[in-house]
Amino acid sequence: MSLVFSAIASLDGYTADTTGSFDWAAPDDEVHATVNARERGVSTYLYGRRMFETMRVWQDIGAGDEPAVMREYADIWRAADKVVFSSTLTGVTIPRTRVESAFDPGAVRALVDSAPGDVSIGGPTLAAEAFRAGLVDEVTLLLVPVSVGGGTPALPTDLMLRLELREEHTFASGVVMVRYRVIAPEA
Repeated sequence: MSLVFSAIASLDGYTADTTGSFDWAAPDDEVHATVNARERGVSTYLYGRRMFETMRVWQDIGAGDEPAVMREYADIWRAADKVVFSSTLTGVTIPRTRVESAFDPGAVRALVDSAPGDVSIGGPTLAAEAFRAGLVDEVTLLLVPVSVGGGTPALPTDLMLRLELREEHTFASGVVMVRYRVIAPEA
């Protein structure tokens, strides 16, 4: 199985703008359906505390008037295991979720190697640790046609990554998906 980093990013490479907002990144139904199709193969999500707090909303989606693609993603998310890396969070009430106090590259590699499906690492801060440890196998970016001028970079800014293009797709909204295999990080 693979460790996959996926993110929705501005064209200039940020997952959140300088105010911390990512409202500009909300996917339309076409993009969301593609994300859902890709996420079906994920057996485990790895998150830092902040990304977990953002994603935990999916635990309660599905009983209301949300669009079908959102209900489908919520089902996919709830069906997967989740590991939250946090030195401040002591416990969680979300099923199939556990907290680890520190990111241990050896333990993460063992988890990926034994997982029944792909493992997704969410959030650029935690992903940067995995990139530096040489653990990330694949990168998928959904590039939104907006330039935000700064904020939280999607990829580590202090690490050169060699990538091989595996797939690209343009959506009607102008969002472009690019999927790469990580060849090797370079110090």
